[in-house]
Amino acid sequence: MKYFFAICMSTLWFNYSVFSQGKTTTHKVEKGETITQIAQKYKVTPFDIYQLNPDAQSGLKPNSILLIPNSSTKKAVNVQSKKGTTTVTHQVAPKETLYGIEKKYGVSDEALKQANPFLEKDGLQIGQILTISSNAVLKNNIPITEKVVYHYVLPKETKYSIAKQYRITIEELERKNPEVVSNLPEGFKLLIKGVAPKADKNVVVNEPKKEIVVTAPIKNTVSTNYLNYVVKPKETLYSLSKMVGLTQEELIALNPLLSEGVIEGMVLKVPATIVFSQEAKKEYQELSKNTYSNSRKKLTLLLPFNISKIENDTVNSIAMRLKKDKFLNMTLDFYAGALMAIDSAKTLGLNIDVNIFDSQETKSSSNVASLIKNNDLADSDAIIGPFYQSNVEKAAELLLPNRVPVISPLSKDLGVSYANIFQSIPAPEAVKNAMFDYMRTKGGNIVAVVDKKKGSVIQFIKENHKDVQFSTLTANGGVSAENLKSLFVKDKINYVVMETENTGMIKSTITAMLSAMATYKVQLVILEPNATLDTDEINFLNLTKLKLMYPSVTRENISQEALIFEKEFKKKNKIYPSIFATRGFDITFDTMLRLAQDKKYQETIDTTATEQIDNKFEFYKKEDGGYTNKGIYILYYDTDLTIKVAE
Repeated sequence: MKYFFAICMSTLWFNYSVFSQGKTTTHKVEKGETITQIAQKYKVTPFDIYQLNPDAQSGLKPNSILLIPNSSTKKAVNVQSKKGTTTVTHQVAPKETLYGIEKKYGVSDEALKQANPFLEKDGLQIGQILTISSNAVLKNNIPITEKVVYHYVLPKETKYSIAKQYRITIEELERKNPEVVSNLPEGFKLLIKGVAPKADKNVVVNEPKKEIVVTAPIKNTVSTNYLNYVVKPKETLYSLSKMVGLTQEELIALNPLLSEGVIEGMVLKVPATIVFSQEAKKEYQELSKNTYSNSRKKLTLLLPFNISKIENDTVNSIAMRLKKDKFLNMTLDFYAGALMAIDSAKTLGLNIDVNIFDSQETKSSSNVASLIKNNDLADSDAIIGPFYQSNVEKAAELLLPNRVPVISPLSKDLGVSYANIFQSIPAPEAVKNAMFDYMRTKGGNIVAVVDKKKGSVIQFIKENHKDVQFSTLTANGGVSAENLKSLFVKDKINYVVMETENTGMIKSTITAMLSAMATYKVQLVILEPNATLDTDEINFLNLTKLKLMYPSVTRENISQEALIFEKEFKKKNKIYPSIFATRGFDITFDTMLRLAQDKKYQETIDTTATEQIDNKFEFYKKEDGGYTNKGIYILYYDTDLTIKVAE
């Protein structure tokens, strides 16, 4: 395997903010302390600390001294404007929400976004400076009195679930209600927000008082299980109540904060029996057919070549290392695909400068911090890499103040969800859910045949797909053909989700389905790759008869474009492209096409889904921050012995 290492290292300068004397304090690093812990202690962001202490980006040393910006310089400042209106600036701290800030200053969601239009596009991000205008805000330096809110404890509720519902910590809940530190009696009146009147003591009651907002058991509701639902734009109390099948009063009783208005992003408690409509799908477009922007963009790739390790390896030659090191081979394949994408972008005339750096990474270390510091990567319009998720998160944390998109190219792991992380590999649960969503869109009857050893799959289906019926297994764990057929419906396609690696169980399921084909429409489905199906013991023709269907993050592409890519890749590299080479091409080319539009990268993500050689890119915002890719294929074995994409 021959690869040409063309790693472009550009020497740039990094601009640091300058803090005048008297606006900083010092901190002595203790053993085991992290930059996040120190930042939280002083109510600043990690980036603030790195600005004053650039050496800290390579790691904290015990007993070293850090300069810390004074958080008092970042607190809200009052400025009097026309007609007595008070204007306040507020710097967003970690874990703050729009809802919390609006409550703190007594402003509406509309007023806050009107004063800060960037919130509509970029959302709330750590370190942002918000302008808050309101006649009521801190008038005469008197803080707003928080409305008193109570909650009556329902059966099976815990301190954790109640604290989560109201977005407070368990410690805060216990501090306001010292009587419940050790237990949480049913019917107990908890103080959630505000300061209780002196005469008002916490007592166990049977009926809530009319003049206060409470949580009471819902009438005419069979289910005692609940789900969390995140309020979407333009939803109202009326539309929410209709959707969940409750009266407005019952919905407010479950979620007291609704009494003060419906706000986008609020997390509501709703009955678990509710089946929510699917998220609106984005429209797929071919960005290569659009008109390109004339402005020049910067793309950075952080790839783990680990060249210093190769050069210092006195035992293995480069040829031997290529034979042994699978991670290096994966990196070189990805790199080769990325170079193909860069060449294609040049052919199209895209105005993009590409810099590629060696991230020198392992699972627990990298030189990402020094690369960002020494090469001014904060000026990049997008960054692809690093490979390990922990290093992706490190890069995203450092680049968050500059809102630089950091695209995770290969990792399936989910860690800290920074707002600027774009997870390009769909999460395993999203892949499974896509399969169930597809079956429902076809109006199918879904039956599950799951091995008892697959406990996690059984739990996943029961918790997330309550409409799925489970086929009863025999005493020895086999499939009962009679029971399976009894669950089939004549006027629908019957999808059998089979999850087992037991050869006997697979054979008996297939036999039962084949025998039912004369009477019922049936199709075999798996949620994950199953090596047992590839063995000689399983008849491949039977799998094609049942049109075995499964979800996948890649497809089998035999289009003209795919064949041209394969031919050109082999011509340049003397081998056919691996899945990593194709992914390197797809994600690099897709990113470059998005950067070439007359929009920011994130704007194209919010509006457009795309498809390249073998991969889809259909990103959506995650509830806890950042973006995740839901571009998933549904594939099936066709009777002509090929694998096709299900329509």
